[in-house]
Amino acid sequence: MLGQVNDILDWLLNTVASVDPLLRTVLAGIGIMLETSILVGLVVPGDTIVIVASTAISTPLEYWAMVAAVVAGALTGESIGFALGRWFGPHIRRSWLGRKIGETNWQRAEHYLARRGGIAVFVSRFLPVLHSLIPLTVGMSSMRYRTFMRWTVPACIIWAFAYVTVGSVAAGSYRELSERLHFAGYVFVGIIVAFLLLVLLGKKLLHRFEARHMEASVPDPAAADALPADSGRPSEDDRPLR
Repeated sequence: MLGQVNDILDWLLNTVASVDPLLRTVLAGIGIMLETSILVGLVVPGDTIVIVASTAISTPLEYWAMVAAVVAGALTGESIGFALGRWFGPHIRRSWLGRKIGETNWQRAEHYLARRGGIAVFVSRFLPVLHSLIPLTVGMSSMRYRTFMRWTVPACIIWAFAYVTVGSVAAGSYRELSERLHFAGYVFVGIIVAFLLLVLLGKKLLHRFEARHMEASVPDPAAADALPADSGRPSEDDRPLR
């Protein structure tokens, strides 16, 4: 049984490693771009793409290239999502895809952005569903693109480092131990499972803490950089693009 686990992992890791490093890195960046721009992340989680691609990292250069590609892909995707929301947001929301997402999720994204502003942009990168909806929702709001980028860049960097690191560390640990320990495969699985459980716990805690802001419909002063208050003049950063 232990040997079978190692054999399966060897096959999986060798299959991923057989892909050209440049192509593998580019594909990871494209996968993340699609996740955040056209809602592919609602079907194929970006974290799966990044972890799988990162298992083949074998040099520091490949590690930094993967981090850079994932960050660039995420920011490109979020920028495309922002633009789609700015120009086609209402049409997307009324489309078949928008209806499949559900009006409840759209309203939760709107309420969250209205109450939390830039904080919603940052936190949504780590929350399911919202991480794909928020760029579109921001595009439909009065938040300026530079304000959006100011909050999403650090979130994308943290996300990229976390997922690329766990994928490369898990695979590297397995390769070092596989020739000496029969249970090396379980070390790999244990690292991935422990990380995913930690991520799941973190997402649940974040969601529980932020849920009240998603359900509220009355804007909060903290969202001044996302949506202008009805009774006040919008700040210079948050005036709509003309």
